[in-house]
Amino acid sequence: MATERAERVEWTVTGMDCGSCARKIAAAVERLPGVAEVSVAPMGEKLSLTLHPDETGRDRIEDTVRRLGYGIRPAVAPSGRHHDHDHGDPAAQGRPWHRSGKGRLVILTGALLAAAWAFELLAPSRWGYLGFVLACLIGLAPVARRALGALRMGQPFTIESLMTIAAAGALFIGAAQEAALVVFLFAVGEMLESVAADRARHGIRALADLVPRTARLETGDGTREIPASELRIGQVAVVRPGDRIPADGEIIEGHGGIDDSPVTGESLPVAKGPGDGVFAGSINTDAVLRIRVTRDPADNTIARIIRLVHEAEEARAPTERFIERFSRWYMPAIVALSALVVVAPPLLLGADWGVWIYRGLALLLIGCPCALVISVPASIASALSAGARRGLLMKGGAVIEAAASVATIAFDKTGTLTMGRPVVAALVPPEAAAELLATAAAVETGSSHPLARAILERAAADRIAVPPATGARAIPGRGATAVVAGAPAFVASPATAEQAGVLGAQDLARAAELETGGSTVVAVYRPDRLIGLIALRDTPRADAAKAIGQLRDMGVGAVMLTGDNPRTAATVAGGLGMDYRAGLMPQDKLTAIRDMDGAAGPVMMVGDGINDAPALKQARVGVAMGSGTDVALETADAAILRDRVTDVPALIALARATMGNIRQNVAIALGLKAVFLITTIAGITGLWIAILADTGATVLVTLNALRLLRR
Repeated sequence: MATERAERVEWTVTGMDCGSCARKIAAAVERLPGVAEVSVAPMGEKLSLTLHPDETGRDRIEDTVRRLGYGIRPAVAPSGRHHDHDHGDPAAQGRPWHRSGKGRLVILTGALLAAAWAFELLAPSRWGYLGFVLACLIGLAPVARRALGALRMGQPFTIESLMTIAAAGALFIGAAQEAALVVFLFAVGEMLESVAADRARHGIRALADLVPRTARLETGDGTREIPASELRIGQVAVVRPGDRIPADGEIIEGHGGIDDSPVTGESLPVAKGPGDGVFAGSINTDAVLRIRVTRDPADNTIARIIRLVHEAEEARAPTERFIERFSRWYMPAIVALSALVVVAPPLLLGADWGVWIYRGLALLLIGCPCALVISVPASIASALSAGARRGLLMKGGAVIEAAASVATIAFDKTGTLTMGRPVVAALVPPEAAAELLATAAAVETGSSHPLARAILERAAADRIAVPPATGARAIPGRGATAVVAGAPAFVASPATAEQAGVLGAQDLARAAELETGGSTVVAVYRPDRLIGLIALRDTPRADAAKAIGQLRDMGVGAVMLTGDNPRTAATVAGGLGMDYRAGLMPQDKLTAIRDMDGAAGPVMMVGDGINDAPALKQARVGVAMGSGTDVALETADAAILRDRVTDVPALIALARATMGNIRQNVAIALGLKAVFLITTIAGITGLWIAILADTGATVLVTLNALRLLRR
């Protein structure tokens, strides 16, 4: 069956400079039989689709794209086998602009235009006129070919078709000089768009270059150098001081400072040792490290960041979707208006046909929606690139638009506002410390919860013999239990222990005293007796108070949602100057998010991406804090890689700046068109001013969008 043979296929497409290019390719390819789920990413220069090979072959897909004027090649092919048939992106191919197809066209049409002017000055006027005709025809040929290709595929209203009609009409009425100038300016505009689009891609492309080409693999005979792409999970790589780490992994020997700035944007090296995770692309600054590979090269953090940013292009902002719908009827309307300008005055008022054909053609050029169509995706692409280079990941324009409008941010406490590395601060009673730690450690063995890790680390530090445990399981929102030494044992909140009837008034008072001091208290008990209390303390992140202050200055509220007890929550929240809700189960956090979203406007939830998954999904924007964990990168709407709370207001500031940039771009695009629409109909401006206005607006909105790269 055909459905059984369907396969997902991907190509690299060059020459795409904006969203309209992507839509043109998608519309043409979707018409082919056996093609489904088409996705085109201009920033990533990718075309992917589901293909039924028995209905349409890969060659036909490639031929369709090439007929539209774009280069295409399989996404994976042997090195050196890629051949581009494009007018494509110069820098993407490692070439200066003047060696690209678009650059050569600009040089050729410019030279022909200059030669035609020279002929007009030095030779009989008819030779100059022929020079302008020749310059126009040569420059128009590739544009007309792309217009014809699009027309054959059911796309009559493209920028190339409008350009071809306008230039051909100008030649028809004898305005060869202006026709040649229009073609030249159009070529310049396309070249500038190409260069500007590549600037937006540069930050993401630079990320891929961070991973070293080779790695020093440890073998039984010593070390040998191999391509980093050949490293496999479980192998050990040796990284010398000053070298880049070749794969995501875990340090198994050595201590040193790790410069994570290429991946997370963190400016200062972080001291790491055995057991600590490291990213591919980070720089080892101090000593020789032995690192066990924990991820395949194709799935390292940098690769996943790049993949996430490329996929984010598909999650278009509502504003972008509106403009896309608007442009679908806008271009036919402009063509109809231009035709009306051409025929109405001569037929109704007896005006000169030549004058009004000229004005109609100029109106056709002014109506090109390039600047309007690119206004949103250019800003989104720049914001995604700028954010990714600084450890702020947002999954598309829809997330950026939602983040810009949030009114309240709900923070998880442990691991988000606090360091997430609590330590045991007190054991009550002290004389029962050995039994207390042994029982608690047995119950918590294998758990990844921060409180469990603190207990296990203290037991290891005190050299406590931990008895074996069976049947270990979590009690959601309350604690954990297991069978230790043949009898059930519990590590739970004091409230749970009180309900079990093992916590007396004196014990409750002692627990309350510890909690008031800022500790989280757990009770360790058997079904018939209390063994003791363990107080654990987690310190707020150094930048947490500063981040809450920044949010307050931005007019954004902040509230802490925690499953911890009210006294500990009050101590932490009071020190940070924010509201709090304590004693919340996972479902309670979800309900709290829903209530706040209805009462206080859009809510952003910031958590660890694992325990807070329901709340992250319920929030208008879910942000996972964590250094590149699977959940952080793949389930939340956005992720912060540096574990800095101040990156939360930075993310909102970037989103707000992006939406402001989009509004500026739309105003530039529509404002310039409105001005020149009036001046053209009034006969004040002509053809070359019309194309200059269109090209100028496109370049202006692109350059304005690129300002976001400097944030």
